[in-house]
Amino acid sequence: QVQLVESGGGSVQVGGSLRLSCVVSGYMYSTYCMGWFRQAPGKEREGVARIDSDGETTYADSVKGRFTISKDNAKNTLYLQMNSLKPEDTAMYYCVVDPRIDHCYYRDYEVEFGYWGQGTQVTVSS
Repeated sequence: QVQLVESGGGSVQVGGSLRLSCVVSGYMYSTYCMGWFRQAPGKEREGVARIDSDGETTYADSVKGRFTISKDNAKNTLYLQMNSLKPEDTAMYYCVVDPRIDHCYYRDYEVEFGYWGQGTQVTVSS
């Protein structure tokens, strides 16, 4: 059974930083697309950043230059380093993974990730 467990969320002031972590267990595929989605109340779900099994990364325009996605294969852990946080970054952040590597390259509405974590809340206050 695949499990994704996020941590690292919290409250921070504008301009601050947070690092989210996602430990993945039970995933048996050698290829994948992993990533982070977020959803704020009353807003649509947004893909924030993705990384495939080759290490290629993609980012939403709204976070380019501020967020960095990375992974530690030895620890089965996905990270999201978030710098220069803004109030509009406030949302529930979800870790996702899917064996279809092309999920890293399609638009949000074109893909459906097979596995999701329970989410971790990020709140940015001014």
